[in-house]
Amino acid sequence: MVIYGLNPVLAALRAGRVRFLRVADRDDARMAEVLEAARAARVAVRRVTRVALDRETRDGVHQGVVADVEPLPPGSLEAFTATLDPPPLIVVLDEVEDPQNVGAILRTVDAVGATGVVRQTRRAAPLDGAAAKASAGAVHHVRIADVVNIARAVEDLKAAGVWTIGLDAEAELPYHQWDLTLPTALVLGAEGHGLRRLVRERCDGVASIPMRGHVGSLNVSAAAAVVLFEAARQRSRGR
Repeated sequence: MVIYGLNPVLAALRAGRVRFLRVADRDDARMAEVLEAARAARVAVRRVTRVALDRETRDGVHQGVVADVEPLPPGSLEAFTATLDPPPLIVVLDEVEDPQNVGAILRTVDAVGATGVVRQTRRAAPLDGAAAKASAGAVHHVRIADVVNIARAVEDLKAAGVWTIGLDAEAELPYHQWDLTLPTALVLGAEGHGLRRLVRERCDGVASIPMRGHVGSLNVSAAAAVVLFEAARQRSRGR
């Protein structure tokens, strides 16, 4: 897996997941920090041109550094639900394919200490490049379970004792009225069409985020952050 950008690469170095580093000419404190972390981790560094990095990242904002990293071992539904004490907090992505959104969701999942993310193998954003950069390093810490069918995964989570709550702008019950201290899976649909009908029908229930302005809904990563931090708030209060 290839990642780029100073912060994502530095996070990967500190997590011990970088195999090889390529850097272009850049002489400042932030690059010095990356190079020092590479020396400490005994990671080989190769000097290349900025044009070579532009080509490798397809003109991504690499900030002069690209790394080959070892991805996390794959997660699984069974591992996520092996214990319900403490209650798991799982995020299920139903065709959320935009790498910026996926990376931002991973960042929030890591921030609240959630259990992990479930996504569909067939329609999933790659976790390198833009997604890794948007995650600010969370991609190296969040466990991810790839499944063949999201609707079936929702059923499996329910069978394991996890409440499955879909986010839907048309739902009558607002998200903060759900008891998120229970074992919970938050199911998120892609921007545009939202949850697919079959996935929505499989959920135990759906929740909305009340909107008081002129815009009808939030970006999916922002919506995920709102509900995940509400879950963290409820759990810290022992609701």
